This record gives sequence, structure tokens and C-alpha cells, in this order.
Amino acid sequence: MANNTLIVGASGGIGQALVKQYAQNSDHVYAVTRATKIDSDMPNNVSLHSMKSQNDAAISEFLKGLKSEGIALSTVVITTGFLHNDDAGIHPEKRLEDISEEAMAQYFAVNTIIPSLWVKQLVNVMDKHNATVICLSARVGSISDNGLGGWYGYRASKAALNMMMKTASVEYKRRLKDTMLVCYHPGTVDTSLSKPFQKNVAAKKLFTPDFTASQLITHVASLDREQVCHFIDWNGEVVTW
Repeated sequence: MANNTLIVGASGGIGQALVKQYAQNSDHVYAVTRATKIDSDMPNNVSLHSMKSQNDAAISEFLKGLKSEGIALSTVVITTGFLHNDDAGIHPEKRLEDISEEAMAQYFAVNTIIPSLWVKQLVNVMDKHNATVICLSARVGSISDNGLGGWYGYRASKAALNMMMKTASVEYKRRLKDTMLVCYHPGTVDTSLSKPFQKNVAAKKLFTPDFTASQLITHVASLDREQVCHFIDWNGEVVTW
């Protein structure tokens, strides 16, 4: 069976690193991005697919296209994430008064709804043997590990993503018994998402995208596949739900 990998959000720092590293171990990598191009120095076994809008219809059309070609996916990593937008005046909230309808809608749209739509459609195109679906989540999305407060929209949307993955894993187990779902906390990575918040991060805890991709691939490969859904961090440690 072919070992096919799909990276969603392939133009971001983590996404590009994942594409390159998975290309070394996969027969083919499908890289989905809103950008018209990504790093031109990509291996020959990478196919770039530009998707301007990641809505239900566009995702369905793309995956149906893969299925019509007889392609089954062994590994999928969904990297989409949103934390701030200076132009729109959206920043992580420090107090209740900072919560806004516009910001909450954006947090949930990108961090919860888009990954959920992918997971909804992917159940029809995953390989029936030892397939894995991974979503980049965040430790701040852990309900039990929240002692600091703040960051309402980001925390809530990531917690919702975790619940969606946990819930979907029950149905995946019935329909694709060998598929494992993973919520993955990559730590603080040197990308545009974390730029405004890096000053308070120790140098040894600010990771490069290449390191992040390597850790993800390594730790996911060693997970117990009898457990259908995991929430782990960049060091392979369990994060409490």
C-alpha cells in the first residue's frame, strides 16, 4: 500500500517543515495551502494544492478528487491556527472586558470549525490500516491545566477542537478501526503566530519549525495505537484534557 501524507496549512512555518520531513518517509505528500506557492525547494514527491477557502464544499471536492484517483491517506496533519491579527485589532484577551463577538467568531472559525470540517470529510479517504489524523492544538486548550486564565477565545476554541477530536475518535473507531486521532501541542514555535509573545519565552523553549516537525513525527510514531485518541506535547508527554 502507498504511504500518502496530507499536510493542511502547508505554507506556514510548521507546515513547510512537515512537508519536507514527511516527504522523506512518504511515497507522496499532498500540501494544501491558501497561498499560490510555497518554498520552491520542495522534493519531487510533493504536490501543492491551492485552496483559497477551506469551507465544506472545497474540502469535499478536494478529497473526492483524491478518492477518485484511488488515493488513500495514511497520515494527515492539520496545522491551521489563529491567535492574533493586528490589522483587525484581534489579540488574546487579558480580561473579560476584552472579549468581542468578532474575535470569538474568528478564533472558532479557524481553530475549531476548519479542522472539524477536514475531520468530517477525511473519514472517507483514510487508509484502512494504521492511519493517523493529527491536529495542532495547544496546552492552553486543556481545561484541567488552566491556572492562569485569560486568552478566552484561543483557549476556548482549542478546547473545542480537543473535544471534537475526542468525540470524532469514537466514530472513527467504529468506521475505521485502525485510525488514531492526535491533538498535538507543539510548544512555542518561531513563526508569525507566536512573534508578539516570544519575548517572555526562554531561548531553549523557542523551537524552530524543523525541530517541531521532527518532534511531532517522532512522538506520534511511538504512540499506543490501541488508544484511539491522544493529547500530547512536543516532548511526548501527555497533556490532560
